[in-house]
Amino acid sequence: MNEQQGFVVWMTGLSGAGKTTVALEMLRQLDGRNLRLERLDGDVVRESLTRDLGFSAEDRAKNIERVTFVAKLLSRNGVGCICSFISPYQNVRDHVRAETTNFLEVFVDAPLEVVMARDVKGMYKKAIAGEIPNFTGISDPFEAPANPDIHLRTDQETPVESAGKIIAELEKRGLIPLNGR
Repeated sequence: MNEQQGFVVWMTGLSGAGKTTVALEMLRQLDGRNLRLERLDGDVVRESLTRDLGFSAEDRAKNIERVTFVAKLLSRNGVGCICSFISPYQNVRDHVRAETTNFLEVFVDAPLEVVMARDVKGMYKKAIAGEIPNFTGISDPFEAPANPDIHLRTDQETPVESAGKIIAELEKRGLIPLNGR
């Protein structure tokens, strides 16, 4: 296996924006390239590493702190981390950038009405009804990245196109080899 640089693709956006879908599509497109990759996903991490945390601002920060530690270890050891987390606060994302290797902030953007329409679990409906407190985009803020490395508009492009944009940027930065090389 060729020496690979570690990197962190940090996808941020509202619930339902398409972070997990794009991450899975990236893995599909990168399959067969002989890369060391790990996917860290908010829902999966909350079932294990951070299952003891709630959704207050403090708990959200602790959630990302733990994930940052894992991404830091992986990225500094030559693993590409594809991370999908709402991570609503810019200062927290800036901290992740400072702590990890070859960080790319990806804003996975879709309007509120689109993410609400995609919500198969009915979480937005419950949040609007007051049944879910501290729900990002409804009763808690989401600080959209002012200058993300990549801005995806998942209401205007397919997951294949979105994943392709991230992969192209990784290739451009020399973090993964060009397809076919």
